Amino acid sequence: MAKVRDGDLDRLGLLFERYKKPLYGFFYGLNRQQELSEDLVQNTFLRILKYRHLFRDEPTRRLNGGDFRAWMFQIARNVNNDHYRGNKIKAKEELEDWQDKLGHNENMSTEMLQADTHEMLSMAMERLPMEKREVLLLSKYQEKKYHEIGEILGCSEGAVKVKVFRALQELKEVYKQLEKQM
Repeated sequence: MAKVRDGDLDRLGLLFERYKKPLYGFFYGLNRQQELSEDLVQNTFLRILKYRHLFRDEPTRRLNGGDFRAWMFQIARNVNNDHYRGNKIKAKEELEDWQDKLGHNENMSTEMLQADTHEMLSMAMERLPMEKREVLLLSKYQEKKYHEIGEILGCSEGAVKVKVFRALQELKEVYKQLEKQM
């Protein structure tokens, strides 16, 4: 990213190829819409290009400081929020599960749609508020560390742990309600 910031814009294509799948998984997990997720990935990279001068590669733990993935996901989060705010679209409640049902690979959202258990988990995730879905997607599907999520969300590592725990609890409750209905 430092080379892109310094004017080597051809490198942005490499970053796009490397990170488009994790970003797509993040957006798809939030909105469950393929076309919208693809658009949001593109918008994220347009914003990365626009604000590349703000990226700092010093090895600090501060946002804009060294960790491109954390910086990119914060931009992605802002793109998603702006999309819903700008279009006044009420975000559908999204999916996710409790800890023991979650996998740890970036293609999990696709796999979730293929299995019955994962389908129900997806339904449960869709019923969670956006903030809880987001924190679960970052922690479980994007495998971000709590301190990285804290940088993205603008809160402490301890606050992230609490948010993840509460999101998992609510997901578990929603999932159990769905099981009873089936």
